[in-house]
Amino acid sequence: MWVILIGAALIIGGLLLLFSSVLGRKPSNPHPLPQGGTTLEPRRQGLRFLGLSRNWPALALIAIGALLLAFGGYS
Repeated sequence: MWVILIGAALIIGGLLLLFSSVLGRKPSNPHPLPQGGTTLEPRRQGLRFLGLSRNWPALALIAIGALLLAFGGYS
């Protein structure tokens, strides 16, 4: 039972670590689009925030938690 609870806690902790950069950011100010109108999308964000080199600790926690959940029921 404890293995399953630890696995669930690791998954939740990994998700919180993964989303911590987004949760800690202040809200953006609206800026105009070239086509007209406004948007809250950040300028020049790119896909850097999805990189494996930046998110590997959170993904490792999620993977370890998933393994504990998967194999914890057999013990």
